[in-house]
Amino acid sequence: MVKTNDFFTAVNMVDNIPVNHDHIISTLINTVQAMARVSYQGVCLIDYFSQSFLYVSDNPLFLCGHSAEEVKELGYRFYLQHVPKEEQNMLVELNSNGFKFFDRHNTKDRQKCYMIYNFHLQYGRKKILVTHEITPVLFNDKGQTWIALCTVSPSVHKTPGHVQFHIEGSHRFWNYSFSSHKWEEKQGITLTNDEKDVLILSAEGFSTSEIAETMCKSLDSVKYYRHRLFEKLEVGNITEAVSRATIYKLI
Repeated sequence: MVKTNDFFTAVNMVDNIPVNHDHIISTLINTVQAMARVSYQGVCLIDYFSQSFLYVSDNPLFLCGHSAEEVKELGYRFYLQHVPKEEQNMLVELNSNGFKFFDRHNTKDRQKCYMIYNFHLQYGRKKILVTHEITPVLFNDKGQTWIALCTVSPSVHKTPGHVQFHIEGSHRFWNYSFSSHKWEEKQGITLTNDEKDVLILSAEGFSTSEIAETMCKSLDSVKYYRHRLFEKLEVGNITEAVSRATIYKLI
């Protein structure tokens, strides 16, 4: 059975924090609150020194019936209450191997790193698959990750997992394999300008024929671009394509 202590091991322990940490934290929370007000995503700040949630945004879709303050007080106990037991072990494994992979990069690169993964949140009979993204925000003087930012949004996948590690600005990324328990390097997805235009216009609500007219392309050309997008992004419809391209910062 997973316990909250399982989420905090030697790989993410923090030895010390700055003496003026109260001012730093207050400024950070105010900034993240402002970001959360204009975002559809749930937002959370994790303090690895106190092993607690510093801030949780008030997004009912991801709070499983709790208030934001209640989730903040629950901390990692929230996951034990609302993530299916078979997926809790997945989160513990990712927490450990994800931090080990972060630590393989120098501090400068670590500031650009983020990890994406998917799991279910369960509340009564309701069950929603969400995408979690996590990135370091503040480090202590030893280069240990002190505070991390998490965002939560509806997943574009059908199943949990789908773990990816990215470095901002790099065309490489890494998939995590739960069978080998290793990170596997992959080449990033590249979209053509026409494919990006189809995604953007689709997000704006244009029909296929309207997209063809706007782009001055034939209908068959637009259908071809859509087909290529579905293949590259491994999705079945244009809505999923827009969502996945947005999450992976392709448009």
